[in-house]
Amino acid sequence: MTTIFSWNVNGVRAAGRNGFARWLEAVQPDVLCIQETKAHPGDVPAPLRDPKGYTSVWHSAKRKGYSGVATYFRANNGPASVTTMGIPRFDAEGRVQVIEYPGFTLINAYYPNSQPERKRLEYKLAFCTAMVKLCGRLRREGKNVIVCGDFNIAHKEIDLARPKQNRNNPGFYPEECARLDRFAAAGYADTFRHFNQEPGHYTWWSYRMQARAKNIGWRLDYHWVNEEFLPQVKAAKIHNEVMGSDHCPVSITLG
Repeated sequence: MTTIFSWNVNGVRAAGRNGFARWLEAVQPDVLCIQETKAHPGDVPAPLRDPKGYTSVWHSAKRKGYSGVATYFRANNGPASVTTMGIPRFDAEGRVQVIEYPGFTLINAYYPNSQPERKRLEYKLAFCTAMVKLCGRLRREGKNVIVCGDFNIAHKEIDLARPKQNRNNPGFYPEECARLDRFAAAGYADTFRHFNQEPGHYTWWSYRMQARAKNIGWRLDYHWVNEEFLPQVKAAKIHNEVMGSDHCPVSITLG
């Protein structure tokens, strides 16, 4: 069995102060993809950059304190290679790592926030298009694909607590949801929904108005796989008991 976790930590140094290393040591995933690191590796204390038993690869934004992704691997089971998206306008913001394993290609992705009044919606939609093209190219090369991370999109009404009130808010704009519809139509599956069709499961909560305590949340964090690979996914979970960020970790188990 292989466990792959994903977590938007909303600042890795803040997560470190909130018990990130203890959580990692306790859970011991085979791979952990994190998003919104808000740091360059040289700015991160060594115990957080390379915790005991793990090594990490970082792709940080050019802008300090913004965006960024990183992936932690068991020290004795690293991937064959780790590359970026190869598109300067997205690589500049540290959005994607492409991680090659023998049986699959893992993509650690931090999708842009479309922002109020659709200020970055065009950029977001262009990113979504580029992701579909990247996944399509990998599949044409005969590879299975896992895309994990913070998509900054609640796909369906079931994926947020108050869909009617939020239809014209970032993360639930119709244009964004339609892009995930297209992704699904292109032959990819939302692993959590493969196992669980119940409402009330979220991965992000506002820090305001006791939203987390009241479970007024959004499901923004995913593992999607190409449909041919879906039988290899034995479980998909949301770990909403884990604190330390406004997001919680999500995981899949491969077997």
